[in-house]
Amino acid sequence: MTGPASAPEHRTGRCRCGDIRYEVSGTPDDPHLCSCEHCTHLAGGPAMAWVGFRRDELTWTGPGGQPAWYATWPTLSRGFCPRCGTPLVSVADDSEMVMVTTYSLDDRTGVDPVGHSYREIAAPWMTVTLAPDPVHG
Repeated sequence: MTGPASAPEHRTGRCRCGDIRYEVSGTPDDPHLCSCEHCTHLAGGPAMAWVGFRRDELTWTGPGGQPAWYATWPTLSRGFCPRCGTPLVSVADDSEMVMVTTYSLDDRTGVDPVGHSYREIAAPWMTVTLAPDPVHG
């Protein structure tokens, strides 16, 4: 696994149809899987893969502008492409960070998950063993 220190400082990402595109700079932070109820429903799978970047380092660059937003908690919104439905970002109102869906990045070097949030409610057949998430166990 390549660590964040050797990862590119500038990355691009996009939804499946390419209408919503973004650029993000900086060091990737907290790459992890999440199996919370919100992530599993939005992903239609057992987990979503996330990686954080500073919120002020993300720029929307595609023809569709910003994604559509959906509040999954009173203070947490998820951004997705209104055209193809690709989940792209999660951001808390009071956070300086934005979580980007790992697989929306064009280059995923150095962002392999190192933790698993809500592992205790994950699908029992998941066999990936990662360190517990310090916040959610």
